[in-house]
Formats: sequence, C-alpha cells, structure tokens
Amino acid sequence: MIARATAGRLHYAWIVGAVTFVTLLAAAGTRATPGVLIVPLQGEFGWNRAEISGAVSINLILFGLIGPFAAAFMARFGIRRVVVAALITIATGVALTTQMTSLWQLYLLWGVVVGVGAGCMASVLAAVVANRWFVARRGLVVGVLTAAGATGQLIFLPVLAREAVGVGWRWASLTVAGAILVVIPLVAFLLRDRPADVGLRAYGATEADPPAVTGNPVAAALEGLRLGARSGSFWLLAGSFFICGATTNGLIGTHLIPASVDHGIAEVTAASLLAVIGVFDIVGTVASGWLTDRFDSRWLLFWYYGLRGLALLLLPFVLGSSFFGLIVFIVFYGLDWVATVPPTVALATATFGKQKGPVIFGWIFASHQFGAAMAAFAAGALRTWLGDYQVTFISAGLLCLVASGLVIRIIPLVRQPPALVDTAAA
Repeated sequence: MIARATAGRLHYAWIVGAVTFVTLLAAAGTRATPGVLIVPLQGEFGWNRAEISGAVSINLILFGLIGPFAAAFMARFGIRRVVVAALITIATGVALTTQMTSLWQLYLLWGVVVGVGAGCMASVLAAVVANRWFVARRGLVVGVLTAAGATGQLIFLPVLAREAVGVGWRWASLTVAGAILVVIPLVAFLLRDRPADVGLRAYGATEADPPAVTGNPVAAALEGLRLGARSGSFWLLAGSFFICGATTNGLIGTHLIPASVDHGIAEVTAASLLAVIGVFDIVGTVASGWLTDRFDSRWLLFWYYGLRGLALLLLPFVLGSSFFGLIVFIVFYGLDWVATVPPTVALATATFGKQKGPVIFGWIFASHQFGAAMAAFAAGALRTWLGDYQVTFISAGLLCLVASGLVIRIIPLVRQPPALVDTAAA
C-alpha cells in the first residue's frame, strides 16, 4: 500500500533505507553502553577492568562472528524476520542485565545474548540493504546507514552517562532495551526483503533482481569463507579491518571514557566527548560514502587509516592536559571513525560480486570484531597491569599506519567506481 502511494514520487528503497537507519540507530545504544558501564560496575561489584572488558570482548567477537551467518540467513529467510528476531534478543539480554549479581551473568547476558543479537544488526545489515535495494547511490547509502551508529552514539551516550551517574546504571540499561523495543513494530510493518516484494526493481537498476537464495544458509556462509580465503584481497581487507576494529569499537569505544576518568575528566563530560566524536563521524562517514562512488576505495582507506593513526599517536599526550590538542584529536579521529566501511564494502562487492559480496563482507567484518575484542580485553588488562593507557594508544596508532600499507596492495577484480558495478556476471 505504501509502495503504491509513493509510486512516481519516492522509490520504496528510500523507505527501506530510512527504516534500516532508525533500526541501526536504536541498536547503537548497545555499542554506547559498555564504556558507560565500566566504572559503575567496577564500583558496585568490585570487578576490575580486565574482568569487565572480558565480557565486552565476548560481545564483540560474537558481534562479528554472527555477521556472515546473519547475511546468509537474510538471503534465505528475509531481512525482516532476521532483524525482528535480533531486536527481541538484544532487548531481552540488555534488560536482564539489570538483575545480574555475578560476573558470569555479565558474560552470559552482555557477552553472549546481546553479542548474538547485535551480530545481526552489524554493518552486514547495511551492506545487504544497500546491495539488494540500490544500484545507484549504493556507496552513499552504505555511508548513511553506517553513520546511524554514530548518530545513535551521539543520542545515547550523554543520556546513558547521566543516568548511570544520577540514578544508576540499571536505568541506563533499561533505556537501551526500551529504545530497541520501540522500533520492532516499525520493522515489522515497513521493512521489506526485496524490491520484487513491492513490484519494483532496485533503485537505479535496469534489470530484475536475481532469484532469492534457497539453500542452507549455514552452508552458504561457510562457502563464502572458503571463496574469500582463496583471495589475497580478502586477507588484506580482513587484516586492515581487524586493525580498524581494534582502534575503534575495541579501544576508543570501550575505554575512552574510563581513560578520561583516569585523567580527572568527569564521566558525563567524557561521554559528551565521545558523542562529539560521533558528530564528526556522521559527517565523515556520509562523505566517505559519496567519495566511494567516485574515487578509488584503496586510496580512501590509505588516508583514513593514516589520519586515524596520527590522531591516536597524539591522544596520550593531550588527554587531560591540552584542550586544543584534544579538539584536534576529536576532529581527525571522528571524521574517519567508521568512514572505512563504505570503501571496504565497495571493494568486497567489486571483488566478489553482488550476490557473494555481503556474505564475504560478513567474514571481513568478523575480523573487525575480533580486532575489537582483542583490543577491548588487552586495553583493560594493560590498564590493570601498567596503571594507564599510554602504551595502548601508541600501539594502536602504529597499527593504523600498518593498515595504510595493507589496503594499498588490494587488487579488486573490477576497477573504480566499484560501488556502482555489479560484478556477478563478470
């Protein structure tokens, strides 16, 4: 009915994109929560940062590992069913954390339950929606959908920090669960699996959609890994994205707030700093999507990782001591927080095609989350051992410079602009 009402004025792909954006925005609360909860959990239960970071690491590993299977399940059973099930799982896990009393419960609920649900809401969802519903403007759409995480961070972080400090961390958890429950009806009524479901072709397409996948989704995910593992470009993308995850979700997303507290910055103020990074991230990620449609993704990634590395090398010398230096870090780091996603998706599609690309990108994203998990735990352990984060920040900056060298060696099968080319028949 909505497709008929908007016919000739608005392609239904944009409605699907808007629903996906709102869904990813709500789910971003789960990404914002760990950094806010570390200090309150440490104070109430006496758990050290290494122990709490262990639960975050499990969450991040599953967040990535579920991705390729989620992409395969979306291909087999449809986007809507998978997303609704994921949202219910996340809301349940987050809400139940308010009742936990032992560390193993944190590992089970936040690590396993929320990690599995969030894995279906990862960047894989943005890749599947963009590849299935868009031919024109695909890179821009990936950029906008990826920016939903930054927008959610911008909205949630200050609110969650104030609640954690003012009325307790349990209210912060319930806020995240409530936000996720609100978007479930929106997904159920408006999200559609394929353009053919509403009698359309993908936006900008000149031919009909390929037939829906009918095979075993688990086998399809494993076949994607087998296909990708035979390509050198896959390992270069996976290696660089491993570093990307280690230097974003794992390190800054989890530990910037407690690191700021170590330097005398109030927790609410530190959460606001992370939210400001989210403001610049929105600009950078949308711009990255626009650039990905027009320029060589390898060189975009080269500059993104290089600038991020320089920003991280600066951070330990300005945190808590130089306001101007901290602003410089926020701007440069924020502009490419997840700006790496659109060109990475484009390179995966250019190398493996529109059909296989999302599943293989799921495995590349899994490496991103393995890097995030490693950094989340390692940073907490090093903080417990050394008493500060200086070595961790410097090491992360140097790793980003290594990533710049990796991405420039990628050789896509189809030349630029990869985001506009369907290589399935190439």
